[in-house]
Amino acid sequence: MNNNKFEIFKNFQNFFGGDIIFKNEEQKNNKNSDKSLDFNNNDLKTIYFAGGCFWGIEAYFSKLKGVIDTKVGYTNGFIPNPSYEEVCSIDTGHAETVKIVYNKNIISLKRLLEEFFKIIDPTTLNQQGADIGKQYRTGIYYVSDGSRDASKDLSIINKVFSEEKNKYGEKNKSVVTEIKPLRTFYEAEDYHQKYLDKNPSGYCHIDLDLIPKDILEIESVSSELIDDYEFDECNYKYFTPEEKEEKLKRLSEIEFNVTQNSATEAPFTGKYDKFNEEGIFVDIVSGEPLFTSLDKFDSNCGWPSFTKTIDHDTVEENQDNSHGMVRTEVKSKIGKSHLGHLFDDGPIERGGKRYCINSASLRFIPVKDLKKEGYGEYYELFKK
Repeated sequence: MNNNKFEIFKNFQNFFGGDIIFKNEEQKNNKNSDKSLDFNNNDLKTIYFAGGCFWGIEAYFSKLKGVIDTKVGYTNGFIPNPSYEEVCSIDTGHAETVKIVYNKNIISLKRLLEEFFKIIDPTTLNQQGADIGKQYRTGIYYVSDGSRDASKDLSIINKVFSEEKNKYGEKNKSVVTEIKPLRTFYEAEDYHQKYLDKNPSGYCHIDLDLIPKDILEIESVSSELIDDYEFDECNYKYFTPEEKEEKLKRLSEIEFNVTQNSATEAPFTGKYDKFNEEGIFVDIVSGEPLFTSLDKFDSNCGWPSFTKTIDHDTVEENQDNSHGMVRTEVKSKIGKSHLGHLFDDGPIERGGKRYCINSASLRFIPVKDLKKEGYGEYYELFKK
């Protein structure tokens, strides 16, 4: 704990007696002051940053055009609804964090992450500036709800994080910023909200002169202005146990039993058995690419059949002695999902193999959506 900062807090609290005086209603409601912003709720997204004392982090990001709302609070600890005194004096597990609500059409998640890494030192553990303690650790906390948007956001986070690791690796330094799904966020007391607006000469470890002018000078809002998802890299490469846990919660009963308990769907019941659209098939849990429609054939066995996998090392093959038979089980390499079995009775002219796969273990990505979904590297396969 930084004693000087805590003394500032106590003096401030004692002076105002817990009643905060706001300059105007706008400040009281903690809204971005730019009235030119036109948006609806579908344009808004949320990310959470921890970077030392939340006063400075909040002050910095609240000034960026496209940031609609900010709240400071306590994140991912084990004590419910802690007070500031508790966070500063005992181990609550919480990090001082800023909740950032932003208009995705004005400022991208990638840009927010770049600004975040610009103003913190990601190589110091449990310390930023003069503030020392677990509550001052650096972290990026994302909403993990199993949706495609959440998966894409995590891919962007991991990509920027990887770039930072490489940059500091060249200096023989390690990045210790944590990336975790948001478990809890408790708003801090009122007197912490917009603290530096109410106390311009208050403590701040962030250089607010670093706020970029190009963001401040954006004048128009367009759905074409920002596109975070124009990338040919999908999140399966960074698939985490936490994300798998969230994805499993959203599977249907048959999808869960097939992928996690090695069950088999009834023949001729799967949605991809008699299915002929062009595209690729990915693991329904991890999203890793598995097969293409180019290698699919009708074996009349009752399950989708493929002559080969999309890449040579995308699946695991294990001996399966269940049900009194000796078979070769096929599992996804990253997600460890049970997919089906491999047999040697496929078309001879196409290699002689038959990957017999459960529809319940797959998700289909049509050719037209490959780039948008992050599988752009496979688009060339379908060019005539």
